[in-house]
Amino acid sequence: MKCKRELIGEALGTFMLVLFGCGSVAVSVLFGAHHGLMQVALAWGIGVTLAIYATRHLSCAHLNPAVSLSMALSGRMSFRKMPVYLAAQFAGAVLAGLVLYTLFAPSIAAYESVHGIVRGTPASVQTGMMFGEYYPGPGNTAVVSLPLAMGAEAFGTFLLVLMIFALTEGCNVGRPNDTLAPVFIGLTVTSIICLIAPLTQAGLNPARDLGPRLVAWLTGWGGAAFPDRVGGFFHVYVLAPLVGGALAALFFVRVLEPLMVTQPTECNCKSDQP
Repeated sequence: MKCKRELIGEALGTFMLVLFGCGSVAVSVLFGAHHGLMQVALAWGIGVTLAIYATRHLSCAHLNPAVSLSMALSGRMSFRKMPVYLAAQFAGAVLAGLVLYTLFAPSIAAYESVHGIVRGTPASVQTGMMFGEYYPGPGNTAVVSLPLAMGAEAFGTFLLVLMIFALTEGCNVGRPNDTLAPVFIGLTVTSIICLIAPLTQAGLNPARDLGPRLVAWLTGWGGAAFPDRVGGFFHVYVLAPLVGGALAALFFVRVLEPLMVTQPTECNCKSDQP
């Protein structure tokens, strides 16, 4: 089977990322296990780091359609591989959502019973947020319009993809050792979540959002899983990250990379050269 390694790598890595990340949200909602945004953000960052370490030898560990698109646009990957990468990423995300629901279904039902939540009603976004994101998040007093939410997700994904290029491309002599790059990518995710999550819960990844959201839709949340009737979930959590990732790829390739390759092979901040 062609692209078997990439298929397994992307599915497994995305599964791990979503399992640990959405799992941290689930235990926070259901059991109050995490207190504060930073703890959940760190759990997401650690999940990303572990997923990259586990699978980067198989598929370069994109684990995100926005990253795959950026790699194809920048010439780092053939567009012919895109369908395999996207299918694997969404499959891994759906599987992670199913596993999370299986693990926590009794606890979710108990939480709904105690708090008088009827699954599928608007109030059930309190538990639906364990799977898909909402803007703003349940209980959040932030005022977030559709354009602002799209801008926040696009900007957050732009930062993420830009840092991935900066941390992995050989032209950047200031990058960390290859063995440490996944750690810094995970920390990047943590930092971006701390910035963006109050507005949109910081999806940054179309597969991470749509896969578990479909699981929620199939397991009783129905319309509450897709509450925005004008398709806002698609524009904010699917389209905007793809646009942000594409812009980051173009910015790196056309602006930063040409500047980096014209510099000496070692950092020389004391140089008097213009």
